[in-house]
Amino acid sequence: MFTGIIETMGEIKKITNEGTNVHYTIESDITSELKIDQSVSHNGVCLTVVDIQDKEYTVTAIKQTLDITALKHWKEGDHVNMERCTLMNGRLDGHLVQGHVDTVARVEEVREEDGSWRFFFSYRDGDNGLIVDKGSITVNGVSLTVVDAGENTFSVAIIPYTYEHTVFKSLKPGDEVNIEFDIIGKYVQKLVGARG
Repeated sequence: MFTGIIETMGEIKKITNEGTNVHYTIESDITSELKIDQSVSHNGVCLTVVDIQDKEYTVTAIKQTLDITALKHWKEGDHVNMERCTLMNGRLDGHLVQGHVDTVARVEEVREEDGSWRFFFSYRDGDNGLIVDKGSITVNGVSLTVVDAGENTFSVAIIPYTYEHTVFKSLKPGDEVNIEFDIIGKYVQKLVGARG
């Protein structure tokens, strides 16, 4: 379980294919604090640390993960948002995040708004109703508040600190991002749907 509060960014140093799996070797300033078999959120995707060598560690993505996330677009030199799982005795600064991506969204527009930035996204049909105005959403692992929600669209506002310390500063129209809808909203939708 995560909170959507990004700790640091890592840089992808090497990408290795093995069958349908892809191994990503990443350098970060918290590598020395990681351990084998630990879960770490990478742009919102929960991946397991499988190897550690000096300042670099490796995680593996299986085909299913690659099919439903934006990881398939990662390249060597790209930076990714990182968060270790939350401690049960810690504060929940963001919201409950599982690290299980629901879908990808496309950046439609980035608008500077006198000291902050507004990002506009579109996402596939079928997931509508899971985003509400002023509700929580996770974009590339970052816990955010929805500014407005439309038909398969939404926007978020990014403050300067978040812009500078996450991959938001490198996002541009056309890029895909990982989206995790609010877990409470997903359960409510399932319960309401079951009652028909």
